[in-house]
Amino acid sequence: MMIGLFEPEVAAGVSGLAASYAEGTTRPDAVLETYLARIDRLNPEIHAFVDLDIEGARDAARTSAHRWTSGMALSPLDGCIVGVKSNIAVSGLPWTAGIGSYRDRIADRDAACVARLRASGAIILGTLNMEEGALGAVTDNPWFGRTRNPWREDYTAGGSSGGSGAAVAAGLCAVALGTDTMGSVRIPSAYCGVFGIKPRYGAISDEGVTPLSHSLDQVGVHARSARDCAAVLAEIAISDPASPSGPLAVLDVTGRAALSDDVRAAFLALVTAAEADGMLQGSVPLDMDLGRLRRRGLLISEVEGMVEHATMLEARPEGFSKTFASMLRWGAAQPPDKLAEARAEVVAARERIEVMIGDRVGLLCPTTGGPAFRFGEPIPADQADITCLANVAGLPAVAFPMGLSSDGMPLSAQIIGRDSQAILELAGRLAAYNPLPKGEVDPKRSGAD
Repeated sequence: MMIGLFEPEVAAGVSGLAASYAEGTTRPDAVLETYLARIDRLNPEIHAFVDLDIEGARDAARTSAHRWTSGMALSPLDGCIVGVKSNIAVSGLPWTAGIGSYRDRIADRDAACVARLRASGAIILGTLNMEEGALGAVTDNPWFGRTRNPWREDYTAGGSSGGSGAAVAAGLCAVALGTDTMGSVRIPSAYCGVFGIKPRYGAISDEGVTPLSHSLDQVGVHARSARDCAAVLAEIAISDPASPSGPLAVLDVTGRAALSDDVRAAFLALVTAAEADGMLQGSVPLDMDLGRLRRRGLLISEVEGMVEHATMLEARPEGFSKTFASMLRWGAAQPPDKLAEARAEVVAARERIEVMIGDRVGLLCPTTGGPAFRFGEPIPADQADITCLANVAGLPAVAFPMGLSSDGMPLSAQIIGRDSQAILELAGRLAAYNPLPKGEVDPKRSGAD
């Protein structure tokens, strides 16, 4: 599958479009039509969007165009084309959380984060596919279909925000909202070759978001640049408290996380380049059992997910897949002391991560142990081993591209820190060392005929 050349309006992203709107060289209503044409052409194969509000988006685009020509733009996001994960309420559209039983639930108002986007002038185009209930990292949804990786059609886009990562990578929207429980924004960002940030816990309101885990979930942002992620956070997130401005260090996951040869080589090259430029100082050993920590997070997610969905699961069990329902029921059946132990381990891990960061601006490490994998292959149980650290700590973390694997699939690194804007700025600089191809995927890499 080849996502095709990015038209100038699409390649411009958020920041470039704002400049073009201000100069009068393009208009939001024209840009929207460009995105809609891409959706018509590419979404049937990629299957990122599941519901569209085309007329509402056109109305918003015309209004945005009038504001720009009148010199009354609401923000740098005015006229930005946005997609929203389907567990985040968008007024007038199905609010399914990827679960069949919620198919006929129509949101009567926007989630708080969507409302803030609209207030900034952003154009909400529609909702995006996701893993059922946000529990998983493949986005092969039994009710709403399979989302394919824009780089290679028979490969996963990751999850649970797979539709969000794929839509941004394929140029179907400028930015997308997702949610991240143990890596659900950063894993699809990694697999699809885009930027993805999970901000500090509580930085973005969860009002109007169907949770998997209220104690681990966080709304996050996917975009094709760090600058675009930062622009969105500036409008919808609470600013982080002042944090140390010390060095960036490597988080040494050797012996704690399984890394493919490609990830290992790309990360070493990234570290070498960053050290040569003076961006990195030293390394910090990781002394945690990542697999155990991920399993503790999974238990908490299953227990809290069951609390969220128990009423619907009892009333309409036919709209839950056997796999998802069994995971929720398993969590609910666990003894209280096991859950208490899991929560205590999470608290202890949070404290240790804070100590590891110390006075540093952040820690640099791979996002995932390998690139995206083919549908039908065994699903790696350790996909979220490294990403879960930031959720446990409640800290910001940004995933960014660090080149391609030997067979042409995106690879990703991440920074875990305390200040979203600070780590986004660093991620943008680091990604420039080994940028991904712009605008068109090589058909030999993508599997196109």
